[in-house]
Amino acid sequence: MRSTCRTLEITLLSCEDLRIHRKWVKKNTYVMVRTDHLNYCTSKLDTEGGAYPSWNQKLTLDMPVHEPFITLEVHCKTASGDRTIGTARMSSTDFMGGYLPLNYLNFLSYRLRDAKGERNGIINVSVKVIKLPEYMSSDYENKMSENNVCSMMSKSKLIPAVSVDGGKNLGFVTGIPVWGGNHE
Repeated sequence: MRSTCRTLEITLLSCEDLRIHRKWVKKNTYVMVRTDHLNYCTSKLDTEGGAYPSWNQKLTLDMPVHEPFITLEVHCKTASGDRTIGTARMSSTDFMGGYLPLNYLNFLSYRLRDAKGERNGIINVSVKVIKLPEYMSSDYENKMSENNVCSMMSKSKLIPAVSVDGGKNLGFVTGIPVWGGNHE
């Protein structure tokens, strides 16, 4: 069975300006990272940082390919139980834009929102994709291209290079042909 998850290494760095009911958080904050309701990780408890906690903790999490975002929830342990301070959604396109290589380290900051939707601090994280699903990896693409008749045919033909900047560099130009109403 093929894997349909990418493995992420998320480093929870710090938070800034955390409040509960407009009062500074004093201590005991942690972060819960979720891809869905069944797949999540939590950080260690920061007991000293108050409204500016720091964890600098790496978490490894599997993220299904179909999930469009990761949820970051900052919590505070109080005498009356756990309280959610703020939540942020991290879009998968922020670290999987299609142009970034595997193991590329992204440093990202997100605005936290409380249950009412009001601003309540900032969370700083870094994200690195450390493993792609089999069908998204370059090994898989190489295996498929070796067995693909179309790619074998195109390898045997020479495709002329096109001058794209006055002859300095030769490259390939791709595009969609557009015709007017009258074409003969």
